[in-house]
Amino acid sequence: MFHNNNNDECDSVMKLNATDRCAFVKNTPDCSMEDGFINYLYEAFCLLPPNLTPLTITLCIIWLLFLFVILGLTASKFFCPNLSAISTCLHLTHNVAGVTFLALGNGAPDIFSAIAAFSHPHTAGLAVGALFGAGIFVTTVVAGSVALVKPFAVASRPFLRDVSFYMVAVFWTFLMLYRGTTTLSETFGYLALYVVYVVTVIISAYIYNRQKHSVNSDVRNIAQIPAEFHSSDSSDDDVPCLNSGAIQQEYESEYRPLLPYSESTSQILLSSLNPVDNRKWRRKSWSWRVLKVVKTPVEVLLLLCIPVVDPDKEDKNWRRPLNCFHLISSPLVCVFAFQSGKYGDHMIQEQFPLWLLTLLLGFFLSAIVFCTTTNDRPPKYHPLFALLGFIVSAVLISAAASEVVSLLHMLGVVLSLSNTVLGLTLLAWGNSIGDCFSDITIARQGYPRMAISACFGGIIFNMLFGVGLGCLVQMLTTKSDVQFEEAGLLTWILAGALGLSLVLSFIFVPLSRFHLGRAYGIFLIIFYCIFLLIALLTEFGTIH
Repeated sequence: MFHNNNNDECDSVMKLNATDRCAFVKNTPDCSMEDGFINYLYEAFCLLPPNLTPLTITLCIIWLLFLFVILGLTASKFFCPNLSAISTCLHLTHNVAGVTFLALGNGAPDIFSAIAAFSHPHTAGLAVGALFGAGIFVTTVVAGSVALVKPFAVASRPFLRDVSFYMVAVFWTFLMLYRGTTTLSETFGYLALYVVYVVTVIISAYIYNRQKHSVNSDVRNIAQIPAEFHSSDSSDDDVPCLNSGAIQQEYESEYRPLLPYSESTSQILLSSLNPVDNRKWRRKSWSWRVLKVVKTPVEVLLLLCIPVVDPDKEDKNWRRPLNCFHLISSPLVCVFAFQSGKYGDHMIQEQFPLWLLTLLLGFFLSAIVFCTTTNDRPPKYHPLFALLGFIVSAVLISAAASEVVSLLHMLGVVLSLSNTVLGLTLLAWGNSIGDCFSDITIARQGYPRMAISACFGGIIFNMLFGVGLGCLVQMLTTKSDVQFEEAGLLTWILAGALGLSLVLSFIFVPLSRFHLGRAYGIFLIIFYCIFLLIALLTEFGTIH
């Protein structure tokens, strides 16, 4: 979406003869991908013969699915828990943590994908397509699925607040695309809109708690009223919270040995690297087991690289041998993965490799920690491992997101598809499918309000920070204002469909007295199918 003065567009490579494509890719600056470990365009047009193009596309799609698994695992198993631990150490309230740290944790793949896409003119369309596409997908398919699974009365004020802020964010983004430019001050204002949203959430929660406390002091038996009869005009705190920590503690205490038992250092290391819970394995379905087998090798590698602190556990997830190894592996991963390996071969004063210095410092710190701690009691500085885990997982998510963007750009060139349509389909689906299943699961467990709050709260953060940080990074790199290309018809269909879905929800939900039933859920899913059909027809030239 950024303006690009280069006349040699990489998309035109497919118009050439198969024998000329490799030379075109090598000599065209628009085809060079600085981010990413692999130059996918070079792999597709120079290393592999043209008659194997279908095989190339198949392998790339498999690798894309694998990258989405890495993104999802890193965000859910490492990034989010460490952010939660940091917020607990900082003694943040649930409202503040929910709209800051946890929003960042849930939206990490979207944010890093958008920043990676905005960093290059020929992939910026991916960011716009993904953020708008994910917004439509979450507000229609995910919200509609929640309403189908568990019809409920939505919390009125939080719903209107979230939809209103999201409409402002979408309209502001539309204005930037329409004008074709944005300045540094406007970008800061764009990011400040989320700060206003956070302050609004905190103030509204405070006012609601004050009112709730005054009512409870007047009416002593209010706690005996069933939850189903509470007014829909309630705040976020009226949503039951899944206390996973308490459930986990009860679950573990049931299997705790009666007699004192201490594991050896080697036993602690082996058990720490086993991501499969035998008790859970026996209860789960075969599809869950197949997916777990696929994810286990990746999860073991991530366990070796990223520490996780769990404040809900009695030992805070302190694993002395593994955590000492993390002091060696985590900094090395950061060196080799940061900015897609840019510093992997960096030499200090052209004499000493950076990775070797990092390795020696890691060994030194690891030896100190191992000699000054015990297996059964975490040290006082153990929360610092949460900060280390947060940094390493953020670097890995950023690296995986860059690979996804580079790979999707290659698929767009080979399949002659625009980056916008790839963003609103593959990238949006890949980043949102995990949220879809988790929100539906939460709704089935009886917490549909929590699921619908996650639908709207998360995408506000993703939109504002995805576009805002992407533009800010681009401006700091180029030292100039961001210039957007003239948006095509597909971009306007995206923005219009997202705005229309929000306006319809803003009108119809209050008219139905904030009750989301199955009819509304079916309507939202049909709306998304119609939008997707129009978008694809526009992409293939049927609609002009």
